Amino acid sequence: MDFRTKIDIPTSEVIISHRNRLLMLGSCFIENIGKILSDNKFQVNLNPFGILYNPLSISTALNLLIEEKEFTKDDLFFDKGLYHSFYHHGFFSDKDSEKCLSYINNELKQASSDLRKADVLIITFGTAYVFRHKEKNMIVGNCHKLPAATFDRFRLNVDDIVKEWTLLIDKIKEINPRIKILLTVSPIRHLKDGAAQNQLSKATLLLAIDQLLQEKESVYYFPSYELVLDELRDYRFYGEDMIHPSPTAIQYIWERFGDTYFRSDTYSIIKEWSKIHQALNHRPINGVSEEHKLFLRQTLLKIKAFRDKYPYICCDSELSELEARLL
Repeated sequence: MDFRTKIDIPTSEVIISHRNRLLMLGSCFIENIGKILSDNKFQVNLNPFGILYNPLSISTALNLLIEEKEFTKDDLFFDKGLYHSFYHHGFFSDKDSEKCLSYINNELKQASSDLRKADVLIITFGTAYVFRHKEKNMIVGNCHKLPAATFDRFRLNVDDIVKEWTLLIDKIKEINPRIKILLTVSPIRHLKDGAAQNQLSKATLLLAIDQLLQEKESVYYFPSYELVLDELRDYRFYGEDMIHPSPTAIQYIWERFGDTYFRSDTYSIIKEWSKIHQALNHRPINGVSEEHKLFLRQTLLKIKAFRDKYPYICCDSELSELEARLL
């Protein structure tokens, strides 16, 4: 007997390989999958604005990439000793406004270019709840711990999301006609909203995505939410907070993701690189021994052979790291 409900994911016409360029934006869930893709040498630009949770903040970020906006000091605000952007996660914040702007604009410039070249845009919606800054009358990507009275908080409705993303998808297709857009909903529960409100929020996201799938071409859905909530459906697949998926759950979603979008040759490359990746992460007891230096030289040769075999996969950072460790 099968004691679980397995989610059937049809074979997709979206193919993701190491030759593809990927741009990924969204909630902290996409960080998990994006990091695994990056660790396995896929060409990924992951969250160039930092973690964003709601569809309107993600849409705003993508519109800024389309416009190729350059941020100035007028786009920042100063609070508790740091300069912040309402469009960005807190790790962009800095006590020096020039450093903050440099980081923001470098990421934005690269991501604007990547959006125009990307084969697949992967988006994860986390919640339908948004915070609107009262004075600026704008939906913010991050509140940066300002007082709650600074914001109005409310849940988007399906029409809000569909209208915004219908226009956005048309804009994206204008600058990159061949791009495919893969939407998903984060299985991370926002229980601070309350259990019922969290369900309404996720339902809103799912209904909006379903309508977009019906109305727009080159838009697809991956059921990460359903895999955790319906297929795994057990607290052993959650972390200690009982909210975030456990490493086991993330690994399972990654496997189902691969089954849906990878080809056999992609798995071969992943297998080859995983051995090199393990070697790079090896930390010896004696890092200056001749035995370890021999190990590093052998690893260096393996990376060069891998690069020569797959010239479209960049290994520059790994080569530089190993050469530095051998000095």
